[in-house]
Amino acid sequence: MQNSVSVNNAIIEQWIAEKLDLLLIQERLSALGWDEETVAAYTKEFKKARNAKRQFTGFILLAAGAFLGFLSCVLTLINPVPELYNWILFGLTTIAILVIFTGLYFIFE
Repeated sequence: MQNSVSVNNAIIEQWIAEKLDLLLIQERLSALGWDEETVAAYTKEFKKARNAKRQFTGFILLAAGAFLGFLSCVLTLINPVPELYNWILFGLTTIAILVIFTGLYFIFE
């Protein structure tokens, strides 16, 4: 039967604020004499907390890119200013795709 390890989130937030490296954190915890299971639990939670901000940014960029793509589609179909048709069709769509791919990079890296 496995014992669950309770993780102190204040410590993890302090590590993130100090911008510590994962190897340095593992060395510190091992130097304190903590067992392997506790060190693994803390490093797992540290990785999760560190990547949560990047994922949030990625989802915001995905939403912005989707909105730009939708706006580009609607403006292309309506064609309110015929002189800007090519700019809207190719320029705004390209910008939307770039923003979406940037968001996907933040989520999946």
